[in-house]
Parts: sequence; structure tokens; C-alpha cells
Amino acid sequence: MSLLQIENLSLSIAGYPVLKDIDLEIQPGEVLGLVGESGSGKSMTALTVMQLLPELARAKGRVVFDGIDILSAPEEAMCRLRGDDLGMVFQEPMTALNPVKTIGEQVAEGIRWHTGANRPDAEARTRAILERVGLPEARFPLSRYPHELSGGQRQRVVIAIACALKPKLLIADEPTTALDVVLQAQILDLLRDLVEENRMGLLLISHDLAVVADMADRVSVMRHGAVMESGPAANVLSEQKHPYTRQLAEASTHVPARVRPQEPDNDRRHTPLLTVSSVTRDYPGRRRGLFSRPEPFRAVDNVSFSLMPGHAVALVGRSGCGKSTLARMILALDTPTSGEIRLDGEALGGKSEHELRHARRNMQVVFQDPYGSFNPRHQVERLVAEPLHLLDQKPSASERRERVAEALESVGLTAGDMRKYPHEFSGGQRQRISIARAIITRPKLIVADEPVSALDVSIRAQVLDLFADLNKRLDLTYLFITHDLTVARAITDEVMVMHEGRIVENGPTATVLRHPESEAAQALVNAAPDLERAISARLAGQHI
Repeated sequence: MSLLQIENLSLSIAGYPVLKDIDLEIQPGEVLGLVGESGSGKSMTALTVMQLLPELARAKGRVVFDGIDILSAPEEAMCRLRGDDLGMVFQEPMTALNPVKTIGEQVAEGIRWHTGANRPDAEARTRAILERVGLPEARFPLSRYPHELSGGQRQRVVIAIACALKPKLLIADEPTTALDVVLQAQILDLLRDLVEENRMGLLLISHDLAVVADMADRVSVMRHGAVMESGPAANVLSEQKHPYTRQLAEASTHVPARVRPQEPDNDRRHTPLLTVSSVTRDYPGRRRGLFSRPEPFRAVDNVSFSLMPGHAVALVGRSGCGKSTLARMILALDTPTSGEIRLDGEALGGKSEHELRHARRNMQVVFQDPYGSFNPRHQVERLVAEPLHLLDQKPSASERRERVAEALESVGLTAGDMRKYPHEFSGGQRQRISIARAIITRPKLIVADEPVSALDVSIRAQVLDLFADLNKRLDLTYLFITHDLTVARAITDEVMVMHEGRIVENGPTATVLRHPESEAAQALVNAAPDLERAISARLAGQHI
């Protein structure tokens, strides 16, 4: 008997069709991978199983879980199922967690509600599951709040909540998007172990085909609310019979065509654009006792490097290694404890906000989540024009519109998009708007902090192509902060590996990623998912 059987499932929201005749099946102990672009219906399929749909949603067909008809089950029955027999890991952990409750309270809450365990027993089980997901109490006390953890650590808390009661079916919706490759490998190993130990079914939703190829027994490819292709993971991903499956696979390994920086031909090419010299950043630590002094925490430790004009350099490393802290100091949003940062020969330290205007005009940032960096009440024209206040001479209204139109057209949008709001665009289009805002002052340096990690593979390929094109046309210098080695390999000339606040290895991207020398770089390379390698391993396993 199937653990989950979905037959002819169709879903509409306010009369708009979202899912069309979906057929899926999961057996106990099986991993089903669900892949497709954003908006293909993957998450809505999962929310239908969990019965967490919007009020105007209407579903028809059959969804049977462990003999229970989900679509006709009352809310009281679903409350008993959720968290006990049905678990779900959401993509965005900060949204899924309660910011005013400790992590211990949030994990223990479901244990106490479903099992009736007393507080000491629930806390003991909470400690055990948090340690199982890599959050031992010695380093991560139950009294911590979500904001005191990194994104990867918060995702581990969400996984602990979902797995605390060993559910029969776990739905994991992009469970490793926010994680570095080493932690991603650990979490996927944990999920694989839970499936094997508990005969748990796993519905793994992901846009990363390499992860799905490595984890899933079977895979279903979705597009526009319908299943395009289904079957054994190795066969579907190696044969790629459906054109859309082939399109996803090609996008997963896409490398933009780039013109490498030319040999220096003038003084500018000989002079670094950005110089970071012996930079250190300390933060106050936690008190270990009532009368003890807080021990300082060193986030960045004696870092030095330089960026040449026109080059693209990747800063890679595990979550919490100091990448974002270093980026904030480069952008003059934080002050080094010691050391010096120079942009175009000008020292950034010790300057007032007014004195930093010239430097800020020459360096801009592209954030990981473009929607979170926009005011949703403002139109695109105002959003893209925000950095223009850094110019020495304020542009007129007509000049401002011309600059905005030029920036939008440079990233593949149109001047007509100026009157729209952020919610009217797809994720990839919003990231293009974010890039347009970054280039409107015609900067020399772009700091891109995980700029494509939240995008599906097809949109990621388009955005990487855009970065490569802007590098060529505008002679931009890039500092890419990423934990995705695929991105580093595709778009950068050099790579720096950061570990525990230090740069432990740097060099040409191809050299470092093919022949890593430091332990930190080797760990990143070995843990990075690889689609071709995963498919080959699956096919080899079929012939054993």
C-alpha cells in the first residue's frame, strides 16, 4: 500500500487554475524528488497534502495519506496529523520560526502537544534531536532565539521540529537552499538516514537537479502546474526525454560566455581597485557568568587581498565564516577593528557619511533576496533611482527617468516597467531590477551577496549571463559572495576560500576548485553536488 497516493489532483485559487491532473505516489522508505521552475506548482502540491491552502483554494481529485482521505479530512484530524505523521520543512526558516520563542520551546512544543510528555522529558527529546541535526546544547543552548543563529542553523532547527516525532512522511520544500555545501551534504545525509531508519517517505522539492539526482529514488518534473515527466531518477535525468527536462539539465550546468580581462594596458589596469589590508573585526561575546566579562568573538581575522579592475572574484566559504561581515566592511556599513580598506586608492576608514558619498557611488551591492530589499509600496522608477542621491549634482526629473530607463534596458527590462510595483515581477525579474539599481550610479565595484541562491536554475542561468554581459560592457569589477561553487566556477576569474574568519586559499578559480590544497577548500569541493557525478553513481547502482 502506498504511503501517499495523489490521483488527478487539480487546484484552483479564486478560479485561477494552479495544478492540473497531478499524479504522484510515494512508498514507505522512498524519496520522491519534485523539480521544476518557480511557479510550476511544486509548493502548492505540498501545501495541498498538508491542507495549508489559501481560503479561496478549491481542490478536486484524490489525496490519500496512509489510508486517510486528506481532501475531506476535518481540520481537527489534520491538526493531529501535522507534526506527528506529516512533517514539513519550509524553505525560509526565519519565517517558519517564532521570533519571540526560544529554539528549545519551539522544538519541544510539538513533542508535548502530540505525546503529552512532561517538560523534562520533552526537553530531553529536544536536546537529542537538536544534537542529531548538528546543534549540540554545549554550543547552541535551548535558550537561544532564532535571530541569534545563522540562516543554516535556523534551517536545522526547522528540520528538528519536523523530524522530532519521526513522521511517516516528511515534505522538504527547498530544505538546503540557505545552507553552505558542507552543511547541505550533512543535512541531506541526515534526511537519508531518517528515511532508512524509520521507513519514512520523503517528498523532496528542489530546483537543484544535482541534489535530487543524488537523493531521490524517483523524480517528477513539473511545469505550469502539470507533471511533464516521471520515473526512476537516474533514467529521467540521464535520458531527458522531455524537452523541458533537458532544458533544466542544461541550465544546471550553464557557464556564461565571458571575455576574460585583457592584459593591463594602462596605469589603471596596474592599480588595484579594492585593497583590503590586515582587516580584523571583533564583536562582544556572550557572558558565561553573572560577573564574568564577555569574551570577544573574532568574525574576520587579519584578511588581506586586492581586486583588479574588470575582474570577477568569488569569496566562498561555509555559513558563519565571516563572508558577509567582510562585505559589510568593504561597503563601509561596518568598521574594522583594525586594518585598512581602500577603494580606488581612497581609504574608507574614519570618514563621515557625507565624506563616504563618493565611495558609495563607486560601489554598490546586489542582495540575495531582492524582494526583501525593496519597499513594496514604491514603483520601480523610485526603487531603481534610490542611489542617485549619491551624485554630486541632483538630476532633474527627466534626467532621472532617462537614467532609470537606461539601467532597466541594460538588464533586459523595458522603460515601461518603471510604473510597476515589485510584486508584479517574477523572482528573476526582481533580481534584474536589483541589478539595475546597483548599476545606475555607474559604479566600479559590485558586491553580490548570494545573488542567485534563491533563483531556480533557468533564471539563475539568465542572471549569470547578465552579470557576464555587464562585466564586458561596463567593465565592472565583481566580488561574488557565495557558497555555491557552481556559481563561482561559472562566473569568476579568481576564488578566495574563507574559513573561520581567515582567507585560507586563493588563486585562479579553475585551479582552486580542481586541485584544492587547504582542508576547508577540499571540504567545499568534495561536498558540492554534481549532476553528472550523481547520475553516473545512480546508473552504476542500477547495474550492481
